[in-house]
Amino acid sequence: MNRRYHPVPLHEAALDAPSLARLAQLARESGERLKAVEQLIPLALRPAVRPGPIDGASWCLLVDSNAAAAKLRQVLPALQQQLSNRGWEVTSIRLKVGRG
Repeated sequence: MNRRYHPVPLHEAALDAPSLARLAQLARESGERLKAVEQLIPLALRPAVRPGPIDGASWCLLVDSNAAAAKLRQVLPALQQQLSNRGWEVTSIRLKVGRG
């Protein structure tokens, strides 16, 4: 049998798969968190930082290099405070280095 598959937008696929819907929601929230703290990240570092996974009260930022991560570590307390001010419960922010 020759079956043809047609692309389905993520939001449609998520309607039929609760785990996929949750994953999409977490990815969206991670991006929203990054936008909420972006102004606190030095301008030169912003292109090197991407939103990463959320695991409970822990959030991960993906960083392109060790040098960028070292500089970003200096502003982590301010990022965490900003997130708290915006209503997100974030008890820790982890940094994962590696080009994605």
